[in-house]
Amino acid sequence: MSTTFDDLRERVRRRYAESALTVIDGSCGCGGGSCCSDDSAASAVTSAKFGEVLYDAEQRGELPDAAVLASLGCGNPVAVADLHEGETVLDLGSGGGIDVILSAKRVGRTGTAYGLDMTDEMLALAQRNARDAGVTNVHFLKGLIEAIPLPAESVDVVISNCVINLSTDKAAVLTEVARVLKPGGRVGVSDVVAEDRLAPEERAARGSYVGCIAGALSTSEYVAGLEAAGFEDVSVEFTHEVADGMHGAIVKARKAG
Repeated sequence: MSTTFDDLRERVRRRYAESALTVIDGSCGCGGGSCCSDDSAASAVTSAKFGEVLYDAEQRGELPDAAVLASLGCGNPVAVADLHEGETVLDLGSGGGIDVILSAKRVGRTGTAYGLDMTDEMLALAQRNARDAGVTNVHFLKGLIEAIPLPAESVDVVISNCVINLSTDKAAVLTEVARVLKPGGRVGVSDVVAEDRLAPEERAARGSYVGCIAGALSTSEYVAGLEAAGFEDVSVEFTHEVADGMHGAIVKARKAG
């Protein structure tokens, strides 16, 4: 089983490394996650459901072109995280840095934005994008979202954009999120979530793991996982359908104080 998990993680890492390199090399001119994807699930999800189009023109205008082109997410977590001046925010699976840069601007010079990613190529791209954006209150960390390299109770807000569904140990991710959040800290995540009517094998039939489909939790599984990790006020709101019974969703929760 662990070999299977390792294989899945390596497939995810390789897919996102290749996506970063296409942006760095300038070989992907259309932007958005589905354009740059080498995954067969791309045929089932249009560019209107993933990537840069989920950010408004004002937000895209705050970013270097390379950060916009590297957007592979299924939502816009910065728009729902309600960030405030001076807060510390952590982006799980930060990719090309789009949400870290936007978060850094929202929390201001007295705040801090961390980006965590396991892919060297994405980290290099994100660091370049942060420099080009002129933000200095950012820190990019290499690591796994199942083992976040930050101290306990050090973060006010955790965001993520279509990454938790890629984890092979989602319970560990949610436990780690609870560990690093301060009491009363909050989660504002965009993710792909399945309707409760779909069994895991039905989710897998709609797309692959690296295509952000097969590994998605159902609504009730997401709620139960967050509550088991110590979260309150959990909500899952569907925003747009990405496949039959599969939706981009906003997931919110608050760590018990």
